[in-house]
Amino acid sequence: MKKIIVPIDFSKYSEYALEAAAVMAKQNDGEVLALHMLELSEAVLTKGSAAQSEEAIFYLKLAEKRFEEFLDRDYLNDVNVTPIVKHFKVFSEVNDVAKEHDADLIVMGSQGTSGLAEIFVGSNTEKVVRHSETPVLVLKNKLESTAFKNVLFATDFSEESIDIYKKASSKLEGMGAKVHLVYVNTPGSFLNSTEMRQKVSNFLAEANGNTDGMEDTSFVSDYTVEAGVLNHANSINADLVAVATHGRTGIAHFFEGSISEDIANHSILPVMTFKI
Repeated sequence: MKKIIVPIDFSKYSEYALEAAAVMAKQNDGEVLALHMLELSEAVLTKGSAAQSEEAIFYLKLAEKRFEEFLDRDYLNDVNVTPIVKHFKVFSEVNDVAKEHDADLIVMGSQGTSGLAEIFVGSNTEKVVRHSETPVLVLKNKLESTAFKNVLFATDFSEESIDIYKKASSKLEGMGAKVHLVYVNTPGSFLNSTEMRQKVSNFLAEANGNTDGMEDTSFVSDYTVEAGVLNHANSINADLVAVATHGRTGIAHFFEGSISEDIANHSILPVMTFKI
C-alpha cells in the first residue's frame, strides 16, 4: 500500500477515509493522494476564455484553501500527503488518477443511499466502485483499526472470477488477513448441496491447484446474495467484506444492478472491491 488515493468532499465520511488511509500509509511507508474534484458550472464553461479562466482560478484557489484547512489534522503528521484538485465531477476520473499515479488502493468514505435516491441517482461511492480498476476500500464509520484479520471474500465462483480471486487473496493475505469464502444459495439460482460443493471444488482446484480452501468456505442460503453475504459476515465477526465487481455501466446496470455495489452501499462493515 505505497500509494493510497482518498477522494475528498470535505464531509465527515471523507475524513474517516483520510484517517484510515493515513494509518495505512504510515504502516507501509506510503503516500496519501488527497483528491478533490471541482465541479465547474456550465455558466463558467460557456463564458469567454478570459472570464472563464479568471473564475476557474478563483474556485481553484478556494478549493486549495479548503484543502489546507481540511488536511490540517494531527493524524497526518509524518504522512506524505499530496493534494490533487481536478476539474469536473466525473467519477470515472478517479480511476484515471489512480492509473496515472500507479495507486495501490482507493479509500472512500460513504454515507450510502437507499430507496428512490439509490435507484435514480446512486452514490458517488457506487460510481467509483463501478469504474475503478484499482481496489476500493469503502468505509461508513471511523475505523478503530486497519488491521483486517478476518475477511469474508464473496465470489460467484465463476471461471472469470478466478484471476481476481487470486489477486485479491494475495493482497489480503499480504495484509495479514485470514480469508474466508462464502457461497450464497438463492431461490433464483438454487443448487443442491452436492452441486454447490462441486462448483466450489472446481473453482479452487483451478485457482489454487488444490481444494484446501474448502475448509474455509461456508455455504449459506438467503433470499439475495447481498443479504447472504452481509448476514454471514456478521455471523463470523468479519472485520472486512471483500467482493469482486463486474463494473456494469449504463442501462445494463440500471436493469440488472450490481451485487458488489449494493454490498458496498449497504454494508456497515468496511468493504473492499476488486474489479474483474
